[in-house]
Amino acid sequence: MIGAEAIVKCLEKEKVKVIYGYSGVAIDPFWNSILKTDIKTVLIRTEQNAAHCASGYARISGEVGVCAVTSGPGATNLITGIATAYADSIPLVCITGQVNSDMIGSDVFQEADITGAVESFVKYSYLVRDVNDLPRIFKEAFYIANTGRRGPVLIDIPYDVQMAELSGKFAYPESISMRSYKPTVHGNVAQIKKVIKEIEKAKKPIICVGGGVHLSGATEEIRKFAELNQVPVVSTMMGIGVMPTEHPLCFGMVGNNGQPFANRAMNESDLLLMVGARVADRAVNRPDLITENKVMVHIDVDPAEIGKNVGPTIPLVGDIKHIFEEFLKYDNHADDHSEWLKMLEGYKSSMGSLRSASTGKYVDPKDFITKLSLKMKDDAVYVADVGQNQIWSCAYHIVKNGRFLTSGGMGTMGYSIPAAMGAKMAAPKKQVVAVIGDGAFQMSFMELATMKQYKVNVKIVVMKNGFLGMVREHQHYAYDDNYSMVQLSDDPDLSLIAQAYKMGYMKVDGDTDILKALDEFLKDDSSCIMEVSVDPMDLVKY
Repeated sequence: MIGAEAIVKCLEKEKVKVIYGYSGVAIDPFWNSILKTDIKTVLIRTEQNAAHCASGYARISGEVGVCAVTSGPGATNLITGIATAYADSIPLVCITGQVNSDMIGSDVFQEADITGAVESFVKYSYLVRDVNDLPRIFKEAFYIANTGRRGPVLIDIPYDVQMAELSGKFAYPESISMRSYKPTVHGNVAQIKKVIKEIEKAKKPIICVGGGVHLSGATEEIRKFAELNQVPVVSTMMGIGVMPTEHPLCFGMVGNNGQPFANRAMNESDLLLMVGARVADRAVNRPDLITENKVMVHIDVDPAEIGKNVGPTIPLVGDIKHIFEEFLKYDNHADDHSEWLKMLEGYKSSMGSLRSASTGKYVDPKDFITKLSLKMKDDAVYVADVGQNQIWSCAYHIVKNGRFLTSGGMGTMGYSIPAAMGAKMAAPKKQVVAVIGDGAFQMSFMELATMKQYKVNVKIVVMKNGFLGMVREHQHYAYDDNYSMVQLSDDPDLSLIAQAYKMGYMKVDGDTDILKALDEFLKDDSSCIMEVSVDPMDLVKY
């Protein structure tokens, strides 16, 4: 068995079903060997999107996403996708081909120090020097990627290692034990009891959930706990969907672009449970406000995050699912929170959404997103891109029992289409809708070819306003409407793009019957592009 065959055998042992990537000489031994397996391979059109596809797949399947590309520019193109996954703690194993071992450091054709280049964006990276190390390295890589605080792991494999023969019989490790890597799973019992006591006496408790809840698979436990104790829930951008939007205990998204009533609820609480959230600037720009006059409990699987931005009253390290299973074992006898909930409902009513009416030329994006949400299936997957469309989606998309995906930590434009492809492949029977601006669309529409080639049917909504809307809005406020490098032309003609890829196309403006158009758009599972005409001067506001 040669190294390339051993890599494939490792992937089979990890029960990998699909791998996204791009070919090249330095990775060709691997792609040739994978032909002998049932693992599905997907040829994307640019390497960055291989990681985004794998990310969408991982987030919906709960498995590790896998991608593979060649050396040099193939590997460097992948970096943005790796960084995006790292920022949102998405488990990936990224395989890169490399030049021959004896040529590393010689600046030969298509050589790049990819392990050095991604050092800031991976949980760990390997440069394989000995073909016999492959089984151990792959076992470790999958374990590291999908335990503790999840994230991407990179394995760089020189061409000669892929072609070398193993010295003995292939043997994949049954278990793994790494002395330097021991993630905490079970929370400290004493700390858990402290938290329970605080919940029992709190008058105005609140839970703020982040993306770690989804990654831990703890959604059901959080909901049960909130309902048992009648504790309201707010979320960071990555925590959207932990509670259904219309659940009586759900009070929206916090942060710079969050709803004012959500921020006020968190600030006025006397007990804040920060669960699976990094407490970064986008969610909490004034850390002093969320610690003032309250008990703050920070629960996270990564001890490095606890106390990094905000000092908690009670730190609690461990896997969220395990910790909330422990919480649910206690008969909490929580205080009556009806007055607190009534107060928050008042804030929600008085500080709620502001919407502008559609005109003959333009569609109100906020109203459109709500109507789209109501028309989507109960368990649908909604993938928001980055920019104004993302903020509108966070505020106005109604999550039922489906999922809301976006690039939160890195804010990578062009994420939604490839991530939606990965999500659809993870759950082929679910309805998947990508919502994207016309700027980001032009960063990723090459993947429409991939969608057609592999029959991955995704609905795509393009919010078209002819601007890089979020930056234009910043320049509106910061530079008195002196716009620079934000205006797009009216091109491309999206109807011709759809025609080129043999996809359905629809256009809606202010005169369109939106509900009727959405019925047509969502009537079947075929791919379709819907162009939504949005006022270029519309702002993100509530």
